[in-house]
Amino acid sequence: MDFNVKKLASDAGVFFTRAVQFTGEKFGQVEKTELDAHFENLLSRADSTKNWTEKIFRQTEVLLQPNPSTRIEEFLYEKLDRTVPSRPNNGELLGHYMQDAAKDFGPGTPYGSTLIKVGDCERRLGGAQREFLQTSAISFLAPLRNFLEGDWKTISKERRLLENRRLDLDSSKARLKKAKLAESKAACEGEAVPDFQETRPRNYVLSASASALWSEEVDKKVSFHKLHPPEYTQVDTNKTADKAQCGEVILHAAHELRVAQTEFDRQAEVTRLLLEGISSTHVNHLRCLHEFVEAQTAYYKQCYLHMQDLQKELGRFPNAFAGNPVLPMASGGSSPQGNATLPPDAASAVETDTLKIEEVQAPATGTRKAKVLYDYDAADTSELSLLADELITVYTVPGMDSDWLVGERGNQKGRVPVTYLELLS
Repeated sequence: MDFNVKKLASDAGVFFTRAVQFTGEKFGQVEKTELDAHFENLLSRADSTKNWTEKIFRQTEVLLQPNPSTRIEEFLYEKLDRTVPSRPNNGELLGHYMQDAAKDFGPGTPYGSTLIKVGDCERRLGGAQREFLQTSAISFLAPLRNFLEGDWKTISKERRLLENRRLDLDSSKARLKKAKLAESKAACEGEAVPDFQETRPRNYVLSASASALWSEEVDKKVSFHKLHPPEYTQVDTNKTADKAQCGEVILHAAHELRVAQTEFDRQAEVTRLLLEGISSTHVNHLRCLHEFVEAQTAYYKQCYLHMQDLQKELGRFPNAFAGNPVLPMASGGSSPQGNATLPPDAASAVETDTLKIEEVQAPATGTRKAKVLYDYDAADTSELSLLADELITVYTVPGMDSDWLVGERGNQKGRVPVTYLELLS
């Protein structure tokens, strides 16, 4: 294994320098390079875009697939680059169960035939939902996921790199500043060669004996230094070397600062371009949002049309909702199956031509009491308006359709629909 010790040591040194700079900034002990206001606004806008996009994406996933187990399974299949197995959704399962139940109960019975029709409608609703989910996943969820897993990761990587470049820049500034301070301190603390001829205060007056002793001591020291000049020469050489070394340190620190400043400016420009691309991201997400709304509108419209068709089909079979057996009819009457296919308005027209309600007389036997289930407004003078929960007397007469009965309430009389009544024994 190729293990570069020098590179490892260099990386460790850079990491340590950045850590020291970062810690100093947190405690307010060192200076920090501040970004301009426009750049800060771009950063704030990018963070806000990421946070809200992530929330919208997660909640849209919940809306389209409420089952968390299914979402996790689909996520795993996607990460493994495998196709998600096709499975029926809830609507399709419900329709399948209804149709199986109709086969068991008998498709010829009112309940069985209705189960078949409702089950078929539920399966169509399930198919519409499946199409809506696929369209939404492609047109809306996929662009949001691409931003979070692609563009945003790139932006985050460049931002981390920019932060490292800034720490390097501030560390270089601190090193240059310390080098200049060290040079100034060395210049101030430098000592000259002592003047042994004049080491006392200028206004100090010695006595004769003290002056003689002082002169003798000075002569000894001067003679000693004349005999040993290399020591002073070595001191001067060391001071010159220290000054040269300080100058080299300053030059090296200045060079590092220029390099760090160049890298920081270059990285700041790259990051700025990526952050300014958030505006294009907003435009793209706006287009995807319009497509999602269109898909949702088409889905609900299709569901509404399916339910309307189902309601019309069920309206042609009102006997399916009656919980009581149909009263016997005269042999001349039409069969229930034949009349069941006629709309109520058509049946009313036939009855109006063949039967005049005011001429109908109640039979001596065969009348029954009935409870009104719902309010009913008479369509014409031949019908009787009803109020929910009231009791009326009903009976049938020859020539009347099986969907209708003659109802009496006091002196009022008229035709009433069977589906609005509960016949009492």
